[in-house]
Amino acid sequence: KTSVLRAANNLKKERGLSPEDELSHEDKMNVAASFQHVAIRHIEQRLERTMTLLEKEGEGGIRSLAVVGGVAANKELRSRLKAVCEKRKEPWSMFVPPPRLCTDQGSMSAWAAIERIMVGSTDEPAGHEVHARYPFSNEN
Repeated sequence: KTSVLRAANNLKKERGLSPEDELSHEDKMNVAASFQHVAIRHIEQRLERTMTLLEKEGEGGIRSLAVVGGVAANKELRSRLKAVCEKRKEPWSMFVPPPRLCTDQGSMSAWAAIERIMVGSTDEPAGHEVHARYPFSNEN
């Protein structure tokens, strides 16, 4: 956010505007588009590194991406993440809920639950070793 504010203030100086003046609609759109481009590029880079690490784990590992949350409704983000998935040596699957479901936390949680059920994931403690990180009392 600070970078966007700085960019807007620098643009005002370039345009000869005072700090109180508004930027034109076009300038605001350009600043917003530039911010979105840089933010998505950062996500792409992090995702590509993560995918490379997961691919090194060998066969049977994670090869799918679920994009959820309010940002999943962003068409540019969807498009660019899809391109990242498709350009892998072995393309990844990408799962994104319909945009109408990308605004409500309850819908996103339900979608995540459906995905977990489909792969047989469970929270059932049987078969898992559980270790407390912190004691429940100060007694040793």
